[in-house]
Amino acid sequence: MESSDYRFGFVAVVGRPNVGKSTLVNALLGTKVSIVSHRAQTTRHRILGVHTNDHCQIVFVDTPGLHGERKKYLNRVINRTAMSSLEGVDLVLFVVVAGRWTAADAAALQVVQAQAAKVFLVINKIDRITDRKRLLPIIQDLGSKSVFAEIIPLSALRHTNLGELLDTITAYMPQGSQGFPADQITDKGPRFMAAELIREQLFSGLGDELPYATAVEIESLETTPELVRIHAVIWVERSGQRPIVIGQQGRQIKRLGQRARRALESYFQCQVFVKLWVKVRSGWADDINSLRVLGYTEE
Repeated sequence: MESSDYRFGFVAVVGRPNVGKSTLVNALLGTKVSIVSHRAQTTRHRILGVHTNDHCQIVFVDTPGLHGERKKYLNRVINRTAMSSLEGVDLVLFVVVAGRWTAADAAALQVVQAQAAKVFLVINKIDRITDRKRLLPIIQDLGSKSVFAEIIPLSALRHTNLGELLDTITAYMPQGSQGFPADQITDKGPRFMAAELIREQLFSGLGDELPYATAVEIESLETTPELVRIHAVIWVERSGQRPIVIGQQGRQIKRLGQRARRALESYFQCQVFVKLWVKVRSGWADDINSLRVLGYTEE
C-alpha cells in the first residue's frame, strides 16, 4: 500500500491487570492472538496483533498488566516488558473497568501520562453496568482523572462500540505504508501460541488452585498437513505443586490435555496430538537463566 492516504501506526494497549486488554485486542482483530483468563497477569509477553484493511494498518501491542508487586524476578521482568511496550508507539489505549477505579489504575495512569503519545481512555465492561443512568457519571468521573484525546466506553466481550474505537484510532494514525504483510495477524509463531494455549487451559481448568509460578515449555512441535504433534512440559516451582496439576490418578492432567488439544486444533485447523509432562524447576521465577530458557527475557 503506497497511497498517500494510507495510514500505519502502533497502538499500545495498557492498564492494570485484569481490565480486559487481551480480550479487547482479540475482539478488535477478530481472532485470538492473546490468551485470556480471570487470573491477573495472564499476559506475560509483549504481543503484536495486526489489523489491516484498505485504508489503514494498525499494530496493536498487547501488554502485560502494569502492577506494583515485585516479589519475584518474573514480576519485574513482566513489568519491564509492559513499560518497554510503550516506547515509540503512536497512540496509547489506557483501559479501565467501568465503575471500578483502584490504586493500581492510578499507578498505571502515572506511567501512561509520562508518555509522549496521545492517550485514549477506553472504559471497558460497560455491559456490567445494568443501570444505564450510572454510566454517564462514571464516564465523567474517569474522564476527569487526566487529559485524554478521546474517551470511548465499550464492552470488548460483547463487541459493543468496537467499530467506533477502530474508526477513531484510524483517524489518529499517521500516514504511511504497511509495515507488515496484509495477511499477517501476529508476530508470534506456532511454538509460542501452542505454549500459551496450553497455559490458558491451565488457568481455566485449575483456577485459583494453580500456582502463579507455572510455565509451559514446548519441547517439540512437528507439523504435517494432517497432524501437529506437540510435546510440552508444565513447569512448577515446588514438588508439592506437581500433584495439583496432575490430579488424583492423573485425571486433572488428562482433562487438561483434552482441553488443550481442542484449543490447539482450533488454532492449527487440523488434528493435534499433545503430550504433557509436569516437572519441578525450583525457584525458576526468580532465576534469570530459567526465565531466559522459558522465553521471558533476552538478557
